[in-house]
Amino acid sequence: MVSSSGTEVVTYPHRRGGHCGSGAMRDLLEWAGLGWGGPPDEGLVFALSGALDLSYVRDAALMPPVYLVGRGGDLETDLPRRLGAEVSVRATDDPQEGWTWVRDAVRDGRPALVWADIAELPYLRVRLQMSRHDIVVIGYDDEQQLAHVVDNDRDEVQLVPYSALARARSSQGFPVPTRHTYFDIAWPDRLPDLAEIAQTAFAQAAQAMTTSSGPTIVTGRDSAVGATGLAAVDLFAEDLAHWPEVFPDDVLDLVLQGLSAFVEKAGTGGGLFRRLLSSGAADIARLTGDARASEVAAAAHLCAETWSLVASLARGNGPAQGRVEQAALAAAGLPSLERDLVTALKTAAAPQDLRTGAR
Repeated sequence: MVSSSGTEVVTYPHRRGGHCGSGAMRDLLEWAGLGWGGPPDEGLVFALSGALDLSYVRDAALMPPVYLVGRGGDLETDLPRRLGAEVSVRATDDPQEGWTWVRDAVRDGRPALVWADIAELPYLRVRLQMSRHDIVVIGYDDEQQLAHVVDNDRDEVQLVPYSALARARSSQGFPVPTRHTYFDIAWPDRLPDLAEIAQTAFAQAAQAMTTSSGPTIVTGRDSAVGATGLAAVDLFAEDLAHWPEVFPDDVLDLVLQGLSAFVEKAGTGGGLFRRLLSSGAADIARLTGDARASEVAAAAHLCAETWSLVASLARGNGPAQGRVEQAALAAAGLPSLERDLVTALKTAAAPQDLRTGAR
């Protein structure tokens, strides 16, 4: 902890991450001195969150008019609570109150996990709005009016003007207003048994994917369709082939580029979060000796590779309609692969008498 008049900075470990939520949680766990034989990798953190899911929306009112995400919305609370932490989610429309929460945490020597809209963060080149982007504030400088911010997308601590941070934390953008949301986390002194919490995380992911919903496809330029879980996999795989009928030629290329970004670049860790799950499940298998977690890792890897192939074909060369056809052929394999992943998750979630220590 570095402290002077009007300046406080928390000593904080940081590794660049694939996803804002799991990357921030990985850093926070190392800061808290928690892990299983050492600081966890990001994949293990994501796997233990149980946050795997899928949502697909095609809506002309969006820009780009397709939205695809491979995780659920509660990673930031589910993961620490599964690990035995106490979490209080605070939100306010009063900027002074919201900043006081962060400032008090840093003054107490604790990093502050908050939401910020990426479109308002000056160090990011992306201007696409995403209000639920996790950053960690580890310091402030009242004299220079600068906040010290850690982001999974940057190796170094970023110095962000108070005014820019306030805009990012008060955004009304997609998908929800940020409302100066702050996650107040009290970490435990010791982590639970890894085998047991891995089972509950796998069960949560399987449940999210099977408790799915979604309408049938309605074609036409003004249509809007959406689904979650396995229904979203089915909808996406079938709907992709119809994109040339739905989108004008001058929009189709933009949508294909957007698809590639959602799968690979939009903070997913690659392969629409399936690659993170694969890495984490492999760590669980290594640390617990549970071969069923290895099956999750293998199934998630196949899903990740196929999602990445779809993304690669979508952003490839040649006419947009031809790229749609190629990507749709690859996407046709996703429903069976995702169901294999859910089966592996359910199997790994079953009780087994394995124990591993935590510190």
